[in-house]
Amino acid sequence: MLKNGRPSPSSSRLSLVQRCCQASFCNQPRCGLGNDGGSFMARCVSPVARLRKRKRPLMPLTNTWPKQWASTAPMLVLAGCGDWQSALHPHGANAGRIFDLIWSFSAVAAGTWLLVMLALAAALLRRRLTETTHLPLEIDSRQERRFTRLVASAIALTVLVLVILTTMSFFAGKSIASLSGTETLTVRITGHQWWWEVRYLKHEPSQGIVTANEIHIPVGEPVKVELDSLDVIHSFWVPSLAGKRDLIPGRPSELTLIADKPGTYRGQCAEFCGYQHAHMAITVVAESREAFDAWRSRQDAAAPAPASDEERRGQRAFLSTGCALCHTIRGTPASGTLGPDLTHLASRRALAADTLAMTPGALAAWIADPQSMKPGAKMPRIALSADDLNAVVTYLGSLE
Repeated sequence: MLKNGRPSPSSSRLSLVQRCCQASFCNQPRCGLGNDGGSFMARCVSPVARLRKRKRPLMPLTNTWPKQWASTAPMLVLAGCGDWQSALHPHGANAGRIFDLIWSFSAVAAGTWLLVMLALAAALLRRRLTETTHLPLEIDSRQERRFTRLVASAIALTVLVLVILTTMSFFAGKSIASLSGTETLTVRITGHQWWWEVRYLKHEPSQGIVTANEIHIPVGEPVKVELDSLDVIHSFWVPSLAGKRDLIPGRPSELTLIADKPGTYRGQCAEFCGYQHAHMAITVVAESREAFDAWRSRQDAAAPAPASDEERRGQRAFLSTGCALCHTIRGTPASGTLGPDLTHLASRRALAADTLAMTPGALAAWIADPQSMKPGAKMPRIALSADDLNAVVTYLGSLE
């Protein structure tokens, strides 16, 4: 319950989300929380919360599941071929070489399977058409020699195929490694549970750009990506631009990213790293050199000063709570390092490693109750009144 615009000490977990819905920025016209507070969980601002609160009826056991599976199986298979995050849609030199390997290995595997099936069919057919008068334990010397030659030929062919595939892999890896040393930009990425810290290095480490879960790179230029982890093993993978590379604590590694055309490419942690592993995505934005330089110039600047009373109230609320202990906003006393840098939060496309879209409603829901959006995340719930929550979202929304 709210008393005088502020939550009472006995407020439950639901009241945190309720405050989000009561804020003036709520963009869900059907919320209706101000008129019917008792049913707010069914019409919360967050689509994620609505999905989690929805009760699905038990499906009756019928014999229609084969038809349903037959209709949905092709869609499930084709869903992995989308251009948003797919190794089958390469947009860079490294990804192109890996794409060629995929099809080469697939063609060899398909050819091997076909030969085995043909040999099996021929053996079965020959067995049915040939009548034998030999005793079960009698040895036919001519047949044994023929079998020996066939087995030796199959072994030789297998060794030849393995040598060819190994050679192709070697030269593909050598071609990818040849880009190392030609990079025009260095980015250091650190894996956390469950988000990516991104640093654009300069001559002085303290002067580098710090952001999170989003990388900007110039089109057509190799970018050196230095990888490390501070907790568990992660794996950095942007399939449209490069292959996978593990992030092992204490063992830095690197790879080279290059995009041959502008676009937005999604990456994902490819090594199970905990409860929210599936919600640890990263976005790579490839743009022209002019657009990249303009973005980097904006990121170099400190956070803008609050321009309105609402923003000033939001900054005060941010600095007076636990937010400033975990997050950094350059140009303010907030200098925490446990969470993502928020200096230019509003310029990013998503929240919580691509878990939520960057909208005022999603930002408010994330601040009010992050555990309902991403259970197990290190961010705790922040005790803010509805007015303070509204002001904090307004202030963070000005950090572009």
